[in-house]
Amino acid sequence: MTTLSSNAGTKGVPRAARERQVLAAATEEFGRHGYEATTVAAIATRVGVTKPLLHQYFGSKQDLYLACLTPVGDRLLGAIEAAMPHQDSGAPPTPLRVLEALFTALDGQREAWFVLYDATLPPDSDAAHRAASYRDAIDELAAIGSADLLHTAGSSDPLDADALKHAWRGLCTALVRWWINHPDESPEAMTRRCARLLGAAHTVLAEGEPTAPRPRPH
Repeated sequence: MTTLSSNAGTKGVPRAARERQVLAAATEEFGRHGYEATTVAAIATRVGVTKPLLHQYFGSKQDLYLACLTPVGDRLLGAIEAAMPHQDSGAPPTPLRVLEALFTALDGQREAWFVLYDATLPPDSDAAHRAASYRDAIDELAAIGSADLLHTAGSSDPLDADALKHAWRGLCTALVRWWINHPDESPEAMTRRCARLLGAAHTVLAEGEPTAPRPRPH
């Protein structure tokens, strides 16, 4: 009986190349369908390998998810951290820099956002805890950015900052979902679109700001 070499996959594909194919397919499957609905068999079929071979390479379904999650989480967290520091006065505002960093980091693998933000992970599992640790780290950066933005606007209410942090996460998720449905949009095009949307929102909100009340005539 012939056994597979540790350095070779199937049909002449080296093991390292086959593992990259599996991770790319698994990331897309987990991102599109969620952990609960994704099966190892479906991933194996996409890549053209057997289910036992996939288990041999990565172990359980949870192990495969974690192998997808770690590079996704590291990439997104690193991109946001790099975009956060204050730049020169001519640089785009922090929210736009962060969005540009996210779009760039997700380019070519847009569904990866939903690997990290997956509501179907088994509670109390290693997968759920690892994903939560990445999300918490990203939330901490969002909290810093929210507090800075509100401080600039003259607000120091911590509940304002907390509400804005949650709203920001929802906005990013909605934008990525829209982007997935518009595959022709490049990261640069998405960044320009967001700049227009944020600019329009700022204009509308500024026009709606209450003016100082006029003194009543005596």
